[in-house]
Amino acid sequence: MNISKLKPLVPELFLIASVVYYWILTANLFNPFAIGLLAILFYQTVTKKSTLGVIISVAVIVLTLFLVLALLSELSEFEAVNQNYNNLLIFGSLYLVTNLILGSTMLIKYLKQKMT
Repeated sequence: MNISKLKPLVPELFLIASVVYYWILTANLFNPFAIGLLAILFYQTVTKKSTLGVIISVAVIVLTLFLVLALLSELSEFEAVNQNYNNLLIFGSLYLVTNLILGSTMLIKYLKQKMT
């Protein structure tokens, strides 16, 4: 498969990778939330329906903004700036910024598709 064909699917593939990572961290083989999320994301990746794409991207953006607040709350619990604080700040911020960028990219892509 050509890389140029995968480029438009980067947001969906990133979300699939995030769900798989979440599923691995739960250490539970039967995780109905992960199975449901993967099913929805695979369905969206295959069908590319604009309405479902907008719903998924808006949900990702809203949940990511909520996670920004969770990150700030977690960072405020540290009494001193140490290596754990820096790791949480760097990797948490990178992950959340990536989610926001890819969620926004996905939203723009499916809004354009819906308008045509």
